[in-house]
Amino acid sequence: MNHLPFLRHLILFIALNLSAFATSQDQFVYSGFAGVNLILDGVATVTPNGLLELTNGTVRLKGHAFHPTPFQFSKTPTGAVQSFSASYVFAIHCVQPHIYGHGIAFLLAASSDFSDTMPTQYMGLINNHNNGNATNHFFAVELDTNQNVEFNDIDNNHVGIDINGLTSMSSSSAGYFEDDNEMQAWVEYDGDSKQINVTLAPINMAKPIKPLLTTTYNLSRVLTDMVYVGFSSSTGSFMARQYVLGWSFGVNKPAPAIDITKLAKLPREGPKPRSKILEIVMPILTAAFVIVVGTIFILLVRRRLRYAELRENWEVEFGPHRFSFKDLFRATERFKNKNLLGVGGFGRVYKGVLPLSKLKIAVKRISHDSKQGMKEFVAEIVSIGHLQHRNLVKLHGYCRRKGELILVYEYMSNGSLDKYLYDQENKPTLTWAQRFRIIKGIASGLLYLHEEWEKVVLHRDIKPSNVLLDDELNARLGDFGLARLYDHGSDPQTTHVVGTIGYLAPKLARTNKASPLTDVYAFGMLVLEVTCGRKPIDRTAQGNQIMLVDWVLDRWHEGFPIDKVDTKLQGGYNVDEACLTLKLGLLCSHPFINLRPNMRQVMQYLNGDIPPPEINPTHTGFNLLSLMQNKDFDPESMTNSSTISDLSGGR
Repeated sequence: MNHLPFLRHLILFIALNLSAFATSQDQFVYSGFAGVNLILDGVATVTPNGLLELTNGTVRLKGHAFHPTPFQFSKTPTGAVQSFSASYVFAIHCVQPHIYGHGIAFLLAASSDFSDTMPTQYMGLINNHNNGNATNHFFAVELDTNQNVEFNDIDNNHVGIDINGLTSMSSSSAGYFEDDNEMQAWVEYDGDSKQINVTLAPINMAKPIKPLLTTTYNLSRVLTDMVYVGFSSSTGSFMARQYVLGWSFGVNKPAPAIDITKLAKLPREGPKPRSKILEIVMPILTAAFVIVVGTIFILLVRRRLRYAELRENWEVEFGPHRFSFKDLFRATERFKNKNLLGVGGFGRVYKGVLPLSKLKIAVKRISHDSKQGMKEFVAEIVSIGHLQHRNLVKLHGYCRRKGELILVYEYMSNGSLDKYLYDQENKPTLTWAQRFRIIKGIASGLLYLHEEWEKVVLHRDIKPSNVLLDDELNARLGDFGLARLYDHGSDPQTTHVVGTIGYLAPKLARTNKASPLTDVYAFGMLVLEVTCGRKPIDRTAQGNQIMLVDWVLDRWHEGFPIDKVDTKLQGGYNVDEACLTLKLGLLCSHPFINLRPNMRQVMQYLNGDIPPPEINPTHTGFNLLSLMQNKDFDPESMTNSSTISDLSGGR
């Protein structure tokens, strides 16, 4: 049998299939990824038509793709990193228009194992503990489509050069930003001059002469001898897909040209285009329909307007995301009672699951005539909609209807802290380690609100029912309906006294002026409550009022403060930490505002960076019992009383 014709066909078939990509020891080019051997993890995959899909539209997941073998990057004997050049064609598609996150990062790293990293704003490169660590050993160029204050991002559409973390050493706003258009990026490093260039352009344009971003850095400080080359990407709260269509790379030589004609087509995410015939016929049919059923149409519109959602000018600037009432109606199964999470003074809260993304949410319905009016609602939209911190509850969005306001939060599976402190719904007793972590978490969140965000945020209603717990019982401060904002360096304006009895700072009732230190007072009461397992104002069986501060202070003066630690712990707690939280609670709830610590000092005490000041029971003072009644009084005018309460220290 003559096998020569068969062999010729086989060789021709292999040659045609290998023409899309080629590799060598110091360079490679992929004009499509069909049949390419890559290291993939997370949700990254190669589609049947040859697209490298880093994320598949699922929320809060990550994906990585690496060239299968590492490159020899250092030159002997100096160990300096050699020059290299990369080029790649990419596309980012977001389901919700003008809501993006979180982009793509081109990556050079000592390892291809990024399993300990996190999605969302961490982009699959780091976790919430190792940002900037020298042991990370990676260089990345981020194409970031979401602004994160914690990483000092310049805007929500930028290119950044990252060394071992996501706080970019150099960044620039992206020159192009068009939905669903393929873009091409070039990354170049000169081993002699240590210059890094990043260039960006649409796929149908030639490479621009001037780079978008240029900086100088010696990558020999970061990269090891053998280096993996690849991509990392992640999604957050909104569905997005990140693609790489083609990729080339070269060490000590330019990256080979990508054959644009061989690249796979992106999948169509939007509606199919209408035919020309349909465009002509539709106006005619529409006009006929209006004439025939005009009266019925007007009646239906009038009926629909009665349930229309409300929109005002301030929502354009401050609204983080708006949900349709239909989606929320379906997510909560028509707001059935079986999905009711709780009922408070401000309305009802329901558990829900969004139909498309399957994201679990908590939906709070507030009527216009409730205690929480429009002003407080706007404050909550403005503050939570822009805050990003691991110890603050995330506000996903909102909806407004006639006579009703609706807020959509991330769902906290373990509910509020008060249910665990007071054994509601048969919740298990929190361990001491869990309580101490909760205290530190809320302290960290308050420090961010008071000092680390772009404005000062006063929460004004800190209490256990507004502290929510996630799957791992980490604390998140929520319900910003009473929050107030003002600029750093300015004084807050006088306002009405708001909050909850037992957590209001004494002087607040007289001055009507909230400040970060009034939040510190409420935090101090929360700390004592978590430590002791008792409410700020409690009643005995005989009907007498017991003030938690006085109750703790009495035992402190007697030298037995840890007797007041929650008896449900049955002695299972760290004595030093318990003494610290009792002391911290007393210091923060001091009636004199100038003797309370600020939240930065509180974090230093909790982290053990500095010891808290001592509580001196020998000085004369005043009766804390009367001060805790939240009445109109002036602590500075009081001189002597039966209860000694001189807490030294403070600001």
